[in-house]
Amino acid sequence: MTFKKITPLEITMGSLFVAMMAVGANITSIAPFMVVGGVPITLQTFFAILAGLVLGSRLGAFSMLVYMLLGLAGTPIFAQFKGGASVILTPTFGFILSFILVAFIVGKLIESNRGFRMYIIAGLTGMVINYLFGTNWMYAAYRLWFEAPEGLSYALVWSWMVAPLPKDIILSVFAGIFAFRLEKRVLSRSKFRLQGKAS
Repeated sequence: MTFKKITPLEITMGSLFVAMMAVGANITSIAPFMVVGGVPITLQTFFAILAGLVLGSRLGAFSMLVYMLLGLAGTPIFAQFKGGASVILTPTFGFILSFILVAFIVGKLIESNRGFRMYIIAGLTGMVINYLFGTNWMYAAYRLWFEAPEGLSYALVWSWMVAPLPKDIILSVFAGIFAFRLEKRVLSRSKFRLQGKAS
């Protein structure tokens, strides 16, 4: 098995998405009411999906991994400016972990078919993965190692996801449309995409 070396251009593109994830995570810093059931309503899912659509499976997943590791190392780039290894034990860490899987699977879908419809399907698929992984992790966390709210149930945990759901559906579709147009007008003829084909 061979591993392709990451180029300076890829590092730059990946770093851009790490930065966007940090910004998207902290929308609640200017709108603190955007927290429902302990779940911050952020733009992280949007940028994780976009990372897969634009960067592809390999670089997209790697950029999300770097984002997670930087946060766990103590950089305050998670939602509500949190950081540090203790975040692993929080109920919402599953969403952070899911971003790696989201970017990878979204990227794989697009690498197999760069048609407009697939961009939309990939975006929505990424959102579903984020919700399934993150919400089930949250329920498990409350049941196994975190103090659960009174009357906690599996249905209650999923009800907390109703608030961000319309926003995430719209943004997932928008990510697909935006990435498709970016691919056709810019990326398909860019050095970033051409060097990927040459490798």
